[in-house]
Amino acid sequence: MHTNTAKHFALQLGSLISLYLSVSFLLVLLFGIINIRFPDEAFDYYSFESAANSIRIGIAMVVVFVPTYLILTRLVNRMRRAEPGGAYLNLTKWLIYLSLLIGGGALLGDLVAVIMAFLEGELTQRFLLKAFAVLVVVGAAFHYYVLDAKGVWLKNESKSMFFGIGAAVVTLAAVGYGFAQIDPPTVVREQKLDAQQITDLEQIQWRIQSYYDLNSRLPGSLSELPGEIVPEAPTGREPYSYRLTENGYELCAVFAAPSSNDQFAYAFDWSHKEGRACFERNPEGMSGPKI
Repeated sequence: MHTNTAKHFALQLGSLISLYLSVSFLLVLLFGIINIRFPDEAFDYYSFESAANSIRIGIAMVVVFVPTYLILTRLVNRMRRAEPGGAYLNLTKWLIYLSLLIGGGALLGDLVAVIMAFLEGELTQRFLLKAFAVLVVVGAAFHYYVLDAKGVWLKNESKSMFFGIGAAVVTLAAVGYGFAQIDPPTVVREQKLDAQQITDLEQIQWRIQSYYDLNSRLPGSLSELPGEIVPEAPTGREPYSYRLTENGYELCAVFAAPSSNDQFAYAFDWSHKEGRACFERNPEGMSGPKI
């Protein structure tokens, strides 16, 4: 028994775990890109956000685990070549065959999922692109380990390096193209602040309505509202404003971007343009029956 069996086993296991994560989330990234680039008629705002989130998590995972996989695989192959005759250790060879079994199962499972999406009405073009992505990504990994099990990479170090460089190039291209399909982090942050302001204004609105229902009049200012502290605008944004009008009142805030098409998520219309926006409310129309 070789003295470095445990080290071989740990490195090989880490390499294969990194491989599974890399392949899985590279497909998540590619599917997100396909969903954005080839939307269908049912492709609404929430579908876009779901695809954008898939791209973000896909980028984050492959940026971490693809280099990890390449480094660990390089170390494993170096240790094998350093042994007399380049012989495989039994434990690591078992892991390789296990990876082939899991990889084959993953390939079939992903194909089933893609076909199910097609049967549920997904556009043929998107179906073909996703099927092609599965075949290329999972098929390439499967092919690599078929050759690995035969000892090809131990005898052809330059070819194994070429395979790794190719995987890195494909991953970088997918990451770069995926990043171009989504909003940059600064824009996403501003969008989240806009959404938080809508939540704050909705909370203020209902507190004003409660005050009106109890006192049969509107408060002169937000400071008259009892109970919890009135929500304030995020740091760097202009303060919320409240003003009495002829028919009721209005709440105003400054937004970084126009609202998206998801306003049906709220009980009232909060659609707005970029910049200062005011929302008029009539407390009479919002009051429940008097008891």
